[in-house]
Amino acid sequence: QATDSKREQFRQYLEKSGVLDMLTKVLVALYEEPEKPDSALDFLKHHLGASAPENPEIEALRLEVAEMKEKYEAVLEENKKLKTKVKVY
Repeated sequence: QATDSKREQFRQYLEKSGVLDMLTKVLVALYEEPEKPDSALDFLKHHLGASAPENPEIEALRLEVAEMKEKYEAVLEENKKLKTKVKVY
């Protein structure tokens, strides 16, 4: 009976936190897919991840990556110019 009580408490926790509703929606979406994906697990991961709130750390990392790409492009351009100057000498 203790395990049944724990299971019920856990089920209630999942229900209150919206997990059961979210899982149900994603599983219904998978069920209604006309062409089933090769990987049901990837489908679930994609749809659950897409509906999760954006983590501020992830956004900060995206901005940092964008800045690094800009710096990289600038360094490549500078490298090109310096190679041209070296050829002249």
